[in-house]
Amino acid sequence: MKEALPGLVRELGFECYAYLNVQPVRTYAVSNYPAAWQTRYLSRDYMRVDPVVAAARAKMQAFSWAAGNPKEVRSKAVRAFYREAGDFGIRSGVSVPIRTAFGHMSMLTLASNKPSLSLETDIDQLGAVNAVALLHASLEHYDATPTAARSIELTAKQALCLKWSAEGKSMRAIATIEGMSYATVNFHLNNARKALDAASLAQATALATKLKLI
Repeated sequence: MKEALPGLVRELGFECYAYLNVQPVRTYAVSNYPAAWQTRYLSRDYMRVDPVVAAARAKMQAFSWAAGNPKEVRSKAVRAFYREAGDFGIRSGVSVPIRTAFGHMSMLTLASNKPSLSLETDIDQLGAVNAVALLHASLEHYDATPTAARSIELTAKQALCLKWSAEGKSMRAIATIEGMSYATVNFHLNNARKALDAASLAQATALATKLKLI
């Protein structure tokens, strides 16, 4: 699929593509954008300022976009974002967002280095959504290796306590095994839960296991 997508994108008149799976913790990309831009985008959490992501969340339908004149944008953060994206040849495109499990969102963007985009026909909403839904399902099924991902880090103590929790040990049992106080174990597990943006210890343990942090 990664080999086929660039050719398909070029046939459609675009230069590059980006599939972005947006989750509170495990946000990752499968893309042929320049590697430096992918790394910068996720490491600096540009999803919070990216106007295309904001529009995708608001519209939840396929749409075209263009950076336009940065001077017309009031937000300094967005102006800086547009300038950086433009430096990597990303100036306009078409984005197709879809709802995924647990209220999350995935989106496929076909991008161009043209300052504006003129579509010959209207976007087929149903066809676009179905295509991206199939792409999402395939990438999830085959557990595709991301080209870039936002990294989550746990301290050694947080990972250790979560590892024991994954083994079914209670906080008191972990305290006894590791020679810690109950309060210390609770402190590390609570901070691990916050780092993983999890609502419960069980969810934190499951996420840490899925992300191979423990």
